[in-house]
Amino acid sequence: MQGKERDGKVALLEIKNLGISFGGLLAVDNVSLSIEKGQLYGLIGPNGAGKTTLFNMITGVYKPTSGTFCFDGENLTGKNPIEINKKGIARTFQNIRLFKNMSIIDNVKVGLHNNHKYYMVESVFRLPRFYNEERKMEKEAIELLEVFDLDKEKDTLACNLPYGKQRKLEIARALATSPKLLLLDEPAAGMNPNETEELMETIRLIRDKFDMTILLIEHDMRLVAGICEEISVMNFGTLLASGKTSEVLNNPEVIAAYLGE
Repeated sequence: MQGKERDGKVALLEIKNLGISFGGLLAVDNVSLSIEKGQLYGLIGPNGAGKTTLFNMITGVYKPTSGTFCFDGENLTGKNPIEINKKGIARTFQNIRLFKNMSIIDNVKVGLHNNHKYYMVESVFRLPRFYNEERKMEKEAIELLEVFDLDKEKDTLACNLPYGKQRKLEIARALATSPKLLLLDEPAAGMNPNETEELMETIRLIRDKFDMTILLIEHDMRLVAGICEEISVMNFGTLLASGKTSEVLNNPEVIAAYLGE
């Protein structure tokens, strides 16, 4: 079953009236979004608006207390993170979560284990299937690292990478799970202008090369305006505005929310 159509285009992610409460506090309330296959969509808003909480519901970290979300036509509401990832949703985090004492290539291989299986006994006794799968993973990991220009540093520990490259590695690891939808949580956080410009090109490349649908949370409005076709704005847990990026960014209510007026 495929995702629903919106104006003749396929909606890969359908969020309907999604909400969650923590101890009586309504953190996200009645949020609805429709994201098309192949779209590069932005989610913006002031700190504490509920953006990451929404991501956490979509990826199974939190279970919604109201509403539903469907991915590629299937209701995934309440599924756990592993089930949701296997269905084709991957994410990065505000705070980089790499295996910092593992090599770059081993970080990517962790993501590839979704698609490569061998039994414990085959691993323990180093049977042919184990070596075949390991060789395949090595090849696929290097191909992914080449996209991010990290292949020549594949044996470097993740903790020894500069900040911008750690961000790239986290995205590469997420892509290793073969997602259809990639959620990026503040990918430009902590980056200088040159790194941000490079990140914009990388995100465009990912969308085009991997036929990826991307939903990103970001505070850097230059990045948002530069790559997002449509955006939604959250404020105090609710949607304030949605639509074409240029129109939304010029919305007086959105400007007021950011300026605190």
